[in-house]
This record gives sequence, structure tokens and C-alpha cells, in this order.
Amino acid sequence: MRVVLGMEMRCSMPFKIVRNDITKMNTEAIVNTANDHVMVGTGCDRAVYKAAGYDELLRYRTEKIGFVPEGDAFITPGFRLAAKYIIHAVSPRYTGGGQGEEEKLRSCYRKSLQIAKENHIKTISFPLISTGGFGYPKEEGMRIAVDEINTFLHSNEMLIYLVVFDTRSTILGEKIYPDLEAYIDHNYVKDKREEEYGDVYFRLESRALREKIPEDEVSICEEELHSGFEEQHESRLEERMKHITDTFSQYLMYLIQDKKMKNAEVWQRAIIDKKIFSKIKNNPDYHPKKRTALCLCIGLKLNLDETKDLLARAGYALSPCDKTDIIFSYFIENEIYDMIELDIQLEEHGLPCIIS
Repeated sequence: MRVVLGMEMRCSMPFKIVRNDITKMNTEAIVNTANDHVMVGTGCDRAVYKAAGYDELLRYRTEKIGFVPEGDAFITPGFRLAAKYIIHAVSPRYTGGGQGEEEKLRSCYRKSLQIAKENHIKTISFPLISTGGFGYPKEEGMRIAVDEINTFLHSNEMLIYLVVFDTRSTILGEKIYPDLEAYIDHNYVKDKREEEYGDVYFRLESRALREKIPEDEVSICEEELHSGFEEQHESRLEERMKHITDTFSQYLMYLIQDKKMKNAEVWQRAIIDKKIFSKIKNNPDYHPKKRTALCLCIGLKLNLDETKDLLARAGYALSPCDKTDIIFSYFIENEIYDMIELDIQLEEHGLPCIIS
């Protein structure tokens, strides 16, 4: 069972977020982002037509399908694809969110899954519908996808893949992976050494190794460390003392205001359900699950110090013995506030995912 902790809900069957080219997914069906009129668009649509057999698929659409309104879906053979079927979700174009785009996007997932069910399809791959050339915001599109897929899986059995594939995510993933491996290795080593020598000594020793500082200068470095810490954090500490008794909810709302963010900006980037955010906002004593709190740290674009402070309001801490916490720490330290990429890295490290 895969638990959707970031959204504080459960699904009866798993789905996975993977980084791949959807035309190469070996599932019974793949989903395409289609136009309402008989025409081939850019991005996913063109890639699917090209891989399936451009002329054959276009002829089938022209002769047997025709016009289909936004939010609806239809099925075609997979032709030259490994997938037996292509389910075409007629994707809404995002024009600001006030033209019924959300309901149309939700309908794309619902109707695609219903068609798959009717055709006894057991494995299916979805792209992030509408988030490419159709302009739907990526994080909000992901939240809707997660919501609709989990709703379906509560009462149906199907293996569902959500496929993320674009130049930015691929480059970001390639850049993150080697650095993240070194970060994880270092933090596990750090944990073992702290058990024997203590945290301050290890931080100084690590710095000495990196900068080739002679051992007899480590004591000087220790003085610099404490002096620099005091200067850097004095003003922030004074500000935080005003909120020392704040609960998680109260401090969360303070940080949003302090960073001049909008509530929707935070919960959408964190990819948590709006209803969960509203409960946190409206109940000063609300106690979130740890991973919901971690997701909100990403949504708020907190640094590591701010993250530790916010988590502590809910009674949590980042553990050097927990790889999930270490991966979160890496993303936050490196200012990579991308929940989708973080979830992919968790999956690739064999850890329970946040979104899926």
C-alpha cells in the first residue's frame, strides 16, 4: 500500500511517479493530451502521434472520432506503441483559472480512468495533463492528478503511473542525483562520528578536511564558528522570540505573511489538499502529520534553520538517521523547492513517496 502522507489520505492501490518518455511506457494503455479538433498539437500529443504512427493515428482520429469537447476523452488503438491502447484526454487550455479549467482537467482524469475500466485495462500511464503547452500550472496540475487518481483507486484496482518528462526535469534530475548521493553518504558518516565525538567537533573536523586547515588551528575555527553564528542569527532570533509561543498553525501563517506569499501559492507548491491547509489555517491547535509539515516547508521556500523551527512547533525534528529527512534537508539547503522532483528522488532511493 502506498500512503499519500503529504495530503493526509490513503489509497487502496499504489500509483507511481516516474521520469520517462510516456511513449516508451510498457503499460496496457497510455494517456495522450489531445486537442478538441482533429489536429496534432505540440509536446506530448506530437510525440505520441510520431511514436504510434503519425498517418495511421491521424486517419483514425479523422474518420472515427472527429470533434471532442475539452474535458472529455476517447480511446484509439496504440498502433506501433508498446501500449495496446491510447486514451486521448482532451485537455483544457489554462487562461487564468476562471474559465472552468479545473473541472475540465479533473474530468480528463475521471473519464480517462473510466474508459480504462470499461476496457478492462489494468495498467495505465498518464502524463501531467495540460501542464505543458496547454499552460496549466505544474504543481496545481499535479495536485489535481493525485486527487483524482487516489479517488479512483479507493474503489478500483489498477496500476497507474504518472510520467514526468520534460527537459527541465531531466536536467534537474541529472544534476541532483550525484550531489544527493554524496550528501546522503556524508550525513550518515556525520551521524556515526557525532555519536563518538560530538556535533561541534565533527563540524570543525569536516571544515578542516575541506579547507585543509591544520589541526592546531581548529580551536581558532571554533571561536570563529560561534562568533559568526551569533552575528548571523541575532536579528532573526529577536524576531522569533516574539513568536516563541506560537503553535504550528500560528507560526505558519506568520511566515506566509512575513515572506509576502499568498496562501494558495504555498499549498499549491507543497501539493497538499486545500481542505487540509484550511484546517491548519483555521485551527490554531491543529497537529499536522510530519510529512505534511515538511511539504509546507517546501511550499514556503524555507531555509534549513526556518524548517527546523517550524517543525519543532508540531513536535518534529529532522533526523540524521532517516533518509527521507536527509533528502528533504538536501532539497531545502539547495533551495530546490520542487515537490515533484523530490518525490521522484524518494522513489529512486526506494523510499515511501510523499505525493504518490
